[in-house]
Amino acid sequence: MLATVLSSAVLGIDAYIVKVEVDVADGLPSFSTVGLPDSAIKESKDRVTAAIKNSGFYFPPSRITANLAPADIRKTGSAFDLPIAIGVMAATNQIDLSRLENTMILGELALDGTIRKIQGGLPIAIAAKENGIKNVILPAENSKEAAIVAELNVYPIESLTDAAAFLNESKQITPEPHTLSSIPEQNENNTYLDLIDVKGQEHVKRSIEVAAAGSHNIIMIGPPGSGKTMIAKRIPSILPTLSTEESLETTKIQSIVGILPSDTPLVSIRPFRSPHHTISDAGLIGGGNVPRPGEVSLSHNGVLFLDELPEFRRNVLEVMRQPLEDGHVTISRAAASLTYPANFMLVAAMNPCPCGFFSDPNRECKCTHNQIQNYVSRISGPLLDRIDIQVEVPAVKYAELSADVTGEQSELVRNRVEKARSIQYHRFEGTTIHSNANMQSKQIREYCKIESQAQDLLRVAINQLGLSARAYDRILKVSRTIADLEGAPNIESGHVSEAIQYRSLDRSFWKK
Repeated sequence: MLATVLSSAVLGIDAYIVKVEVDVADGLPSFSTVGLPDSAIKESKDRVTAAIKNSGFYFPPSRITANLAPADIRKTGSAFDLPIAIGVMAATNQIDLSRLENTMILGELALDGTIRKIQGGLPIAIAAKENGIKNVILPAENSKEAAIVAELNVYPIESLTDAAAFLNESKQITPEPHTLSSIPEQNENNTYLDLIDVKGQEHVKRSIEVAAAGSHNIIMIGPPGSGKTMIAKRIPSILPTLSTEESLETTKIQSIVGILPSDTPLVSIRPFRSPHHTISDAGLIGGGNVPRPGEVSLSHNGVLFLDELPEFRRNVLEVMRQPLEDGHVTISRAAASLTYPANFMLVAAMNPCPCGFFSDPNRECKCTHNQIQNYVSRISGPLLDRIDIQVEVPAVKYAELSADVTGEQSELVRNRVEKARSIQYHRFEGTTIHSNANMQSKQIREYCKIESQAQDLLRVAINQLGLSARAYDRILKVSRTIADLEGAPNIESGHVSEAIQYRSLDRSFWKK
């Protein structure tokens, strides 16, 4: 007898419908799964067999074939355990076949019949709604994220016994309430660290405010212990609140990777990812036989922090150039070619030399000139081209550490950042550009017109201070952001002067 169960699988950040066709026929006892399954799915026959028997149901000693259609797309994961088990039970008249219509079923089975969490609950629920499916049976741990989708009945299931009883209408299960109402305010969430904790470094705090306001990439250079990492970890606290669309995108990515907490149906805080410098290029950009998101995608709509930047392998850093430019990354493999979003703010930190004390007035640097040049030259020019702000972070003085004076709270800074972002949103409305950092030559010519006095100042910076030609556009973009923070319609000399300061490292460290 044949039974068909609707299920789903994730491809990229979206999901598609999979029909699980289970045929129970006469013949020698066997259990085979076809339809390009991976190893986890091939092993499901043992989990399904044990779960059905241990749940007190009848398992037929027959020739069982499970087909996952469409058969030309490779399937991965253990989410097909439950639909295969339900298919076997429906094919042996233990579950009413009519109850399987318009119902999507997913879940991993333990040997005792309990149902475990799966990956990709949110994109799967979205695919169900787009295909007109009204009911979704999911593990209880995935039900909250799936219930974000409106007009969809999401039934949380704890075990195979519960699933069978529900489908046979011998047990009532209440659908998970719809959870998407609004994005929680960030200041109500204690996950963020606050900028008020940082003593001193006022010019660095100003630079990250400018970076956050224009979504500019930033690199901080300073000796060990100067507070680079401490400041970087507080950057998400001053970024604008996630919009509903951004929150859904971020939740989908975390859901398919399996890092979304069960009690967090919707991500309301911006991601902050800080991979170790030993990470591989596949770990950073994404990869695998069936491509999976990397750190650049997990940082989507948030911050990617690379501490000790020169310690990363050169090939690892170079693969970031395309996502930094395009806001997405395409991973091509023999099995599939997938595109993941990767619109993140890059924050990097590094020491000025191998020993770390080149710019420290209190500690002697023991590095030679060649050692310093070799160290900083590990960062290529094309990558540096994509970093708008370079700021030096000196060691904090004792007077600043011991002072009772505190800086601004992150909430106050975030309010100014959001006002600047609002100006940019209206400026670029109707285009694919959302912030000043993404402006191309056309937009720079249109929106970065500067006064004659500021033009003279910029000419001096380029010709006399030794700034490179590639810094020109970066200075104009950052000047536009500084003007937006002040609500100024035009770029003035003061804005250009501050922007030039954020390129001073061009001549002090990067020139050979």
